[in-house]
Amino acid sequence: MSRFLRGLGPWVLAAVIVGGGFLVITGFSALNPFKSTPYTIHGPTVVESIQALSELTSVEYVEYTTIEKGKDRGLLNWAKGERIYLFALARIGAGIDLGAIAPEDVHVDEERVRITLPPPAILYVEVDDEATQVYDRDTGILTSGDKDLETEARRAAADELERQALRAGILEAATENAQETLTAFLEGLGFTDVVIDPAPAPDTSGL
Repeated sequence: MSRFLRGLGPWVLAAVIVGGGFLVITGFSALNPFKSTPYTIHGPTVVESIQALSELTSVEYVEYTTIEKGKDRGLLNWAKGERIYLFALARIGAGIDLGAIAPEDVHVDEERVRITLPPPAILYVEVDDEATQVYDRDTGILTSGDKDLETEARRAAADELERQALRAGILEAATENAQETLTAFLEGLGFTDVVIDPAPAPDTSGL
């Protein structure tokens, strides 16, 4: 047996030499647990990650108003006129449609990313049915009342509350909050230099 092992000696030595040469050639990188592997995050991947967030509702206002809605019949108002007084409360949400971000809106350079946002928009106006109440209603003695009048009053209230939110700067707040949220999100992906360029908010001065 010892003669057999002695016969294998040259072959074992050759294997060690060849194996050692392989490790030298590869720089021992295959066995190095502390090696640093470079990587690149491509623009399309960033775009897809952002678009996956869909509509980013970044701010919500809760507002209320009173609405008077009616039909003025002039001199016959006592007979055929009608009016309703409504107290309405609604939640108005605004944000950014991240699904609208296109590849040309995103620029990635190693650890730096720059994004141009779409314009902010109102995403929903939800009238609170429990809090919204009719507190007074007058109906002429010769009319049974318009069954759609309350619905119209609620719609008018929702429109007015949306205008109030716009005048109060809800779109500007939505953009600012979206910038903060996206910055934190992208920093979580490993970017150290994040620039979010907002689109100008629509002009609401005429509301």
